[in-house]
Amino acid sequence: MSDHRPLPLLGAPQTERRDAARNREALMCAAAALVAEHGAAAVTMDEVAARAGVGKGTVFRRFESREGLMGALLNQSETDWQASVISGPPPLGPGAPPLDRLRAFGRSRIEVTLQHAELIREAGRVGPRSYAAYSFTAMHVRYLLAEIGVTGDLPLLATAILAPLEVPILDQQVRIEEFPVDRVYEAWTDLVGRVVQR
Repeated sequence: MSDHRPLPLLGAPQTERRDAARNREALMCAAAALVAEHGAAAVTMDEVAARAGVGKGTVFRRFESREGLMGALLNQSETDWQASVISGPPPLGPGAPPLDRLRAFGRSRIEVTLQHAELIREAGRVGPRSYAAYSFTAMHVRYLLAEIGVTGDLPLLATAILAPLEVPILDQQVRIEEFPVDRVYEAWTDLVGRVVQR
């Protein structure tokens, strides 16, 4: 049976003062620019505050810690990626057959995870994608499996499909064992084929 419940989104809007919103935007832009220029590991709170034109205390009040700031950047990336899954062009977005969407989802998730792997690591305790992010991907995969007509324990099958797309496994395969990304993706699509029996 299909699960048509709405998918949980990250970054739900909250009411905040205009100056607080302006500071947050400045800090996020500054941090994103510094990460792009120097890598997440090299970014300090002092540099972010200087680039944003605010005091260091403002950064800590807003994000509590460097990990919190990295986690906020990661959540922004997740929110943007979720939007492409929900309303972007097919096959990642709606409009393609469910198996094509699932394959596009895997390719996109591998690319996004590898792109932000350093940011995920630097976010430390908040680095593993948040519960909301995992809930979104798990629900989306369960929905696609149901649309394909897969039977069985869909939550656990979705977990098996999602596990190879997370940083620890991709790090092992791509960074340590130096597997080409295409090999990782082809192995993942083979796993999906076995689950969906196609």
